[in-house]
Amino acid sequence: MKYYGLNELREKYLKFFEKKNHLRLKSFSLVPKNDKSLLLINAGMAPLKPYFTGQEKPPRKRITTCQKCIRTGDIENVGKTARHGTFFEMLGNFSFGDYFKKEAISWAWEFVTKVLEMPKDKLYVTVYKDDEEAAQIWNEQEQVPKDRIFYMGKEDNFWEVGTTGPCGPCSEIYYDRGEEYGCGSPECKIGCDCDRYLEFWNLVFTQFDKNEDGSYTPLKFPNIDTGMGLERLAALMQGVHTLFDVDTIKAIRDKVCELSGVEYYEKEKNDISIRVITDHIRSVVFLAADGVRSSNEGRGYVMRRLIRRAIRHGKMLGINGLFLEPLINVVVETSKSEYNELEEKYDYIVKSLLVEEQNFNQTIEQGLNILEGYIEKLLQNDQKILDGKSCFKLYDTYGFPLELTLEILSEKGLSADEKEFDEEMQKQRKRARDAHGETNYMGADQTIFDKLDTEITTEFNGYVSYEIETEIEFITSERAILEIANEGENLFLITKKTPFYAESGGQAGDKGIIITSTGEAQVHNTVKISGGRVVHYVTITTGYIEPKQMANMKVDKLVRLSTGRNHSATHLLQEALKEVLGTHIEQAGSSVNQDRLRFDYTHFEPLTKEQIDQVENRVNQKILEGLEIEVSEMPIDEAKSIGATALFGEKYSDIVRVVNIGGYSIELCGGTHMSNTAQIGLFKLLSETGISSGVRRIEGLTGMAAINYYKDMENRLEEITTLVKSNKSEVFKKVKNLIETIKKLESENQSLKAQINNASIDNIISTAKDINGTKILVTQMDNKEINELKEIGDTFKDKLNLCIIVIASICNGKVNLVATATNNLLDKGINCSSIIKEVAKIVDGKGGGRPNIAQATGKDITNVQKALDIASEVIEKSLR
Repeated sequence: MKYYGLNELREKYLKFFEKKNHLRLKSFSLVPKNDKSLLLINAGMAPLKPYFTGQEKPPRKRITTCQKCIRTGDIENVGKTARHGTFFEMLGNFSFGDYFKKEAISWAWEFVTKVLEMPKDKLYVTVYKDDEEAAQIWNEQEQVPKDRIFYMGKEDNFWEVGTTGPCGPCSEIYYDRGEEYGCGSPECKIGCDCDRYLEFWNLVFTQFDKNEDGSYTPLKFPNIDTGMGLERLAALMQGVHTLFDVDTIKAIRDKVCELSGVEYYEKEKNDISIRVITDHIRSVVFLAADGVRSSNEGRGYVMRRLIRRAIRHGKMLGINGLFLEPLINVVVETSKSEYNELEEKYDYIVKSLLVEEQNFNQTIEQGLNILEGYIEKLLQNDQKILDGKSCFKLYDTYGFPLELTLEILSEKGLSADEKEFDEEMQKQRKRARDAHGETNYMGADQTIFDKLDTEITTEFNGYVSYEIETEIEFITSERAILEIANEGENLFLITKKTPFYAESGGQAGDKGIIITSTGEAQVHNTVKISGGRVVHYVTITTGYIEPKQMANMKVDKLVRLSTGRNHSATHLLQEALKEVLGTHIEQAGSSVNQDRLRFDYTHFEPLTKEQIDQVENRVNQKILEGLEIEVSEMPIDEAKSIGATALFGEKYSDIVRVVNIGGYSIELCGGTHMSNTAQIGLFKLLSETGISSGVRRIEGLTGMAAINYYKDMENRLEEITTLVKSNKSEVFKKVKNLIETIKKLESENQSLKAQINNASIDNIISTAKDINGTKILVTQMDNKEINELKEIGDTFKDKLNLCIIVIASICNGKVNLVATATNNLLDKGINCSSIIKEVAKIVDGKGGGRPNIAQATGKDITNVQKALDIASEVIEKSLR
């Protein structure tokens, strides 16, 4: 067969189906939208589920994609075999009620035998055991001999997800790789577990709807959903054994070998590590490009686990220090032709992954220290087996591999309870599965809006109008479609047209009023729902409203303008952050409404006071320059060519809306804005904080909200001026002098306290007992916190040399206890931790510590003297 590179195969497939009148869509983000059933996109059809269910209308009835996917169900097996991988690309052609089996089979066979020129004598097909229609098409239409058509059961050739929903039989195409890949059994044939017969294309004929009782109802408009793994196809066409030998993936593999100085195919242990790193770096680069950030939950945890596993295997190969960046570069270079976001987000991808790599290097050291502590306890207690829970804590909290734990333990003649470790692992997996819960096919809760006619959409006129006349299409509650809305009711209205901006892109929905001939409604919020419809959340304030009435829709202009000021300022803020901090800055979220703006961005350390001032000043400078804000629509490629910024993981149509602020900031944005930056008035940066690993948040004000903020500050300054009896020009100096005076008085107060304490201490020291040259001091000093007692104890030790001290204090309704001893007493059997535990019991308390110092707190203030008596007895007994 002719050799084709992976990128070339992808392009051949997509162009082939474009010629068959399919709309070619770019890959959707790995992060699912409105699908609770998925953590990450794991199949080509997953992002298209709303089209299959009829919940949304597809842009065309025929679609083709190459979808990036991640499957993490068997991460532990990746590397151990050359079959497994977490990241892959899925080629697919889809029909939504258009063509069906005849066309799907015909085009698949044409692509395989004519475009790729696979030899027909190497190809086999399978069909579902009851699908004679598909078998007949293969045989009669495509001339596939009957002895090359295999009937398979439901487990192999019937596709369904969950207990209900769309489903149907499928047909698969296999390639015979030759006897050298087989198991040698005379029974070896299609369906054998060996590597000879490789399934590479699955055609799913979605023709049924599965009911709750297990029965199947034929769909009125059956669909086609096909999937072909690009890497698997490339391995076939390139005549290589595994996906790790495919050209683009081999380039990554070779870089791993170069960095480690290790050859592939020389030692199986090394090969495993090479495969792990090669696969995992692909996954994390694409995850980062889609805005996923490392964390301890959800998809962020998947990313963290993949990064840490790759780093650990790097260390197993002998790679010291940081090594991910050169691998990131190879992934980007080999994939950027189709996934240009990799190149566009390169700085951010590198920064985010390197921060995680640096953090994990520190975590490994923590894990080693904790393991050493576990080993010490085992040896002290004459035990040989470390419990599985401790092993799992090392693994789960510190990313410490069990294999490394076992290796270190064996060096000390110890082992681990691997069975208990496995049990803890299963518990974690169950928690993860349970977190997803039971979902329907769509992975999203059904709402009343899903029952509305999908053909009806809402036309938005709000960019040019604040007020329009239109017809009310639907009125609904949360559970039902209504024929009337009465005064006092809170309901949802859907209209043919609307000037109300629906909440999206971080911008709050518009507010306002809706008036008909019979009633009036107050609009509290406006939101988008599936199918391009806009819902107005309203309260009927007077009269009643009915469907099909004409309505006057009037947006609250003041609210819209205040929100627009904050939105335009947010665009300026993002550009200012890039100028001050660097090009790795990416928007990680935003929220703008009439009151304030909030902007989340990718950065890995707090801003300095100087940086905050620089950012705020740059935004205000652009406001004062009075830059024109121009909004236009253009092809997405043109928008990118002029440098327009896009959001992480966002799916854009071919024509996009571009907001250009005087050439300073150019973003793809569907929100509402000012027409000139001067209309923003003023920007005040209120706060800058961290909200998660690698993500920071800025909150700010514009317009009258910013002016009111400064007025409030001015009023507070007036109050302070009055309190300190000064004027505005002198108030800073006056307050500074007052603070210095207070510090001086506090210092004098502390000095007097110290003199009093020293006198008291000398008196207390005189009460110490002497047993064989060791001083025992047991005393009560009330109104002292634990830290104060420790300091006093140190003073006693300095004066008494060879001594043990127990001090009790009734403070804020509880008993504080401290026991401390000079180190030269520890060899004589003195253990402050044991003493404090005995004493604490008397006052209904608990405590502990080290042999030379320990502390406790108790609830029973009536037994303090008894506790001190017990302390004396325990100490004297220990010394004698």
